[in-house]
Amino acid sequence: MKTAYLKSSLIRSIFIHSLIWCFFILASLLQFYQSPFILGIDFYIQWVTTILLFYINYIYLVPKLLLQKNYLTYFLFLLGIIVLFVSIRSYYFPPEFKNLHIKTDTASAIKREVIIDFNKRPMPFLPKLIPGFFYLLITAISITIKTLSEYYKNQKNRLIGETQKKTTELIYLRKQTNPHFLFNSLNSLYSLAYKKSDLLPDAIVTLSELMRYMLYETDHDVVSLEKELKYISNYIELQKLRLNDIENIKINIHGDTKDKFIEPLLLIVFVENAFKYGTDYKGSTWVKILIEIRDNQLDFCIENKIGNHPKDEENSGIGIKNIESRLELLYPNSHELNITTEDEKYKLHLILKLDGIKI
Repeated sequence: MKTAYLKSSLIRSIFIHSLIWCFFILASLLQFYQSPFILGIDFYIQWVTTILLFYINYIYLVPKLLLQKNYLTYFLFLLGIIVLFVSIRSYYFPPEFKNLHIKTDTASAIKREVIIDFNKRPMPFLPKLIPGFFYLLITAISITIKTLSEYYKNQKNRLIGETQKKTTELIYLRKQTNPHFLFNSLNSLYSLAYKKSDLLPDAIVTLSELMRYMLYETDHDVVSLEKELKYISNYIELQKLRLNDIENIKINIHGDTKDKFIEPLLLIVFVENAFKYGTDYKGSTWVKILIEIRDNQLDFCIENKIGNHPKDEENSGIGIKNIESRLELLYPNSHELNITTEDEKYKLHLILKLDGIKI
């Protein structure tokens, strides 16, 4: 596919270049509109050498020497080519009219005899310089076009490289999120199974819906905000099934979610952490979630009480760092994240412009 694209691009470039040269050659022919059949060999030599100079400079000299900062070698090569082409044009400079004698038959005004006597003589020095200036102009045009072409090519390659790098990083970060969620969910199921709870079948159904969403929806660059919030609600319902005290688990969602999109699995880590650290050893949980959608802005607030949990030095903060990295990659100038701890409460506030995602 890449080869086909390159071939198509080459054909397109050749076609465009051919059209441009045809335009200039035809434009130069306008000076001969009174006598289009008296074109001398100088006309052909002029355009052959011009086109040769342009492409020698465009294809080889500029990319191989000038852009590689081999200025002296470039100058010497270019000077030699221009001197050669100027010499060729000087040699084939068209002859001048020495005599223009017209004899008219007095008996007939119709019959005329025109005698043109050509005399080949050396061209004066100053006119010899004119082709040189013309070649310098062509060289300048060639340098400008090639330099701009290389610049835009490098910019495009840099953007492609950055995009590929970001895509790779995002895939890696998403893969970190999925196992993290799965382990937490399995812990919830284990807790219900250990208690031999009748709620276990409902928990398995809820988990299957969550897994279905993760498998079939999150491969896209963005997902429906409505589906993402439904996923979070299902996760919270799964957590409620295993907890003893759920009176202080509150989630409120306000605003219109229609035609709104978000990076998948972006908010779930915040919710997971809130339940992990907001649940004490008795199974009592204190988690408050408020989600407001105004125009294209998502306002996400979550609070949880800080329970007495032994700190995991190895994995502590990995989930939050994961999301911070994803936010920087996808919403570089379209988010604001604030995390505070006060009165034994952990508070997280995220403001996100939903139309600011960088895909």
